[in-house]
Amino acid sequence: MGTEIRTFYSLKEMAEFVTDQINEYKSLYEDYSQWLGSLLRDSDDPGKLAALKRDMQSSAKKNQGTKQIQKKPQDKSKNEQGSHWIEVGGTMLCSTEQGEAEILFEAIEEINRKTQSLEKFKSTLQQIERIGPGKSVNYVTYVKDDIPDKIIIKSKVTGQTDENFNFAAEFTAQGLEH
Repeated sequence: MGTEIRTFYSLKEMAEFVTDQINEYKSLYEDYSQWLGSLLRDSDDPGKLAALKRDMQSSAKKNQGTKQIQKKPQDKSKNEQGSHWIEVGGTMLCSTEQGEAEILFEAIEEINRKTQSLEKFKSTLQQIERIGPGKSVNYVTYVKDDIPDKIIIKSKVTGQTDENFNFAAEFTAQGLEH
C-alpha cells in the first residue's frame, strides 16, 4: 500500500483496517523469521551467520532511535569487512548468505517497528472513540508508509461540522514514528 489518503466511514471500519494491517505484518514476521531460521541452520558457515545475528540484534537495540543517522557509516564498515555488497545504480547487490541474512534482519526489524506503530494507533482510535465525534462523520486518513498518520474528521453532510465534536480536547498518538 505505501502512502495514500483513505476515507473511513466509521471508527469500527478504521479499527478493522488497522487490525488487518497488524495481522498481515505478524504473518510476514513469522514467514521471515522461519526463512531466517532455516538460513542460519543450513548455512555453509554457521559461525559467521551466528556472529552476524548477534551483531544485528545488539546494534538494533542500541540504534533504535538513530538508525537513519548511522546507516551510511554502517554501509562503509560492511564494505570494509568484505560482506560483498556492491552498489549498482543506487541499489546494493550481494550474492552471499550473509547478505541474505542482513536483509532478513532489517525486514524483521522494520516489520516490528510498523507493528508497534499500528498497535499505538489502535489505542489512539480508542481515545477518539471516547471523545465521541458521533456517527455522522467520516474519517479522511493520511496513511504514510502503511501507518495512519493524520485524520480529518469530516461531517457526512457537506459543509457542516458535527456539533458533538469540537476541538476542545487535545490528543496525541505518542510513539508513532515516521
